[in-house]
Amino acid sequence: MDFQFWKSNKRLKKWVLRVFLVGTALLIVIFNDAFGDNEPFQIFAVFYFLLLIFLFIRWTFKQLKTIIKLKNEKAKTELQHLKSQVNPHFFFNTLNNLYGLVGKDPDKAQNLILKLSDMMRYSIYEGEREFVTIEEEVAYLKNYIELHRMRYHKTIDIRLEEDIKKQGFLIMPLLFILLLENAFKHGVENLRENAFVHIGLVVNEKEVQFTVRNNFDASEVSVASGIGLKNLKRRLELAYPDNHSLAIKSKEGVYTAQLSLKRQ
Repeated sequence: MDFQFWKSNKRLKKWVLRVFLVGTALLIVIFNDAFGDNEPFQIFAVFYFLLLIFLFIRWTFKQLKTIIKLKNEKAKTELQHLKSQVNPHFFFNTLNNLYGLVGKDPDKAQNLILKLSDMMRYSIYEGEREFVTIEEEVAYLKNYIELHRMRYHKTIDIRLEEDIKKQGFLIMPLLFILLLENAFKHGVENLRENAFVHIGLVVNEKEVQFTVRNNFDASEVSVASGIGLKNLKRRLELAYPDNHSLAIKSKEGVYTAQLSLKRQ
């Protein structure tokens, strides 16, 4: 039983080893006056202290590796948490609209349900991935736009211009949607007429540039940084620390957000 306990207790073995190493080093220092002129003792002492230095360096590297691993895991956990916060209120609002639409227009309700299902599937499953292709992200944005076209009972000028020169460009999922969501939430929803959302996407070998322009009612909405933008900025800091730029400006009732991501 005692042997099994010793065999399975790693912490005890490490503690005994450290005591042995430190104790041996102390004995060498203590007996140095008596055996310092003895050549075998000198050789043993030199090799022993070299061994201690090696073990200390090895231990230091292991500690640094553990710290880096913990920081990476913490960053990944935070990223997953931030992803999980992406547009939940949009899904709730759409479901509320569906409730009223089912009895009035079943065909339109069915189309809404299909598109909403595609979006939720993407958010849940593709959103967990580290990277997706630009084509997958654009398909998600188009579903989002179509859902909004179906939701509103007013004319909205929505344009999406794509210039994709690099197919299969990889990006982190669910980044662009936060800017597009802001355009509808703070622009379209508060305007009774002449609302517009213009989206531009340019992709080349080195970077992807996403731009959203929308008008808004300055008397009803503040364009200050909200939770969604704080979420986006933090995710960019974690995933694209030195490989992104985010510019947001408001001028004469038009809000412009531009996000650039360099290829990782």
